[in-house]
Amino acid sequence: MAAQIVATEEIREYVRAVSLREDPLLAELREVTAGLPGGSALQVMAEEGQLLALLVGLSGAGSVLEIGTFTGYSTLCMARALPPGGVLVTLDVDGRWPAIGTDYWERAGVADRIEVRIGDATRTLTTLTEERGPASFDFIFIDADKTNYGAYYEAALALARPNALIVIDNTLFFGRVVDPSNQDPDTTAIRALNASLREDPRVDVSLLTMADGITLVRKK
Repeated sequence: MAAQIVATEEIREYVRAVSLREDPLLAELREVTAGLPGGSALQVMAEEGQLLALLVGLSGAGSVLEIGTFTGYSTLCMARALPPGGVLVTLDVDGRWPAIGTDYWERAGVADRIEVRIGDATRTLTTLTEERGPASFDFIFIDADKTNYGAYYEAALALARPNALIVIDNTLFFGRVVDPSNQDPDTTAIRALNASLREDPRVDVSLLTMADGITLVRKK
């Protein structure tokens, strides 16, 4: 049985050449985002955006919740994959960044599928539960501040329908999770979540060694 290969830059370029389908609109949003402070580090890889769209389509999701919008690249990828009448609710603490994505959502013809909620995510998640009730989303993507990942996961699980897919980004966190000397709040929060997911009987789980670590969680 083959072991995990090392994803060198040459391998990554090959993968992009044979599988990546980033169109000019997405590429433009990526370029604009890369010019922002921390933009390249904060936005998802193009390959991850494509994976998210594939997963939304495969799951047949009609309702998507995104925790962490930034400039809306992943938002656009997932909104495009929704069926007619589908809805995506995306949360961010600062309205400046989603405002950048709005033009691209409109140009893609999916702005009417996207609802932006600005404010503290934990409060917004509580509000969504009150408004929509538990088990009201088919697909949830978590990519926000890492110290609150545990709280976001629990809220997401409550809002997820049975068999819903929860996708959690940055679960390898630049490789810091395997370095015991890294004890900053973000790294320790992700370590704690990873460990708890391994033992959580409520879900099926798989951590993919793609991008910065992508964990797939299916609610039983």
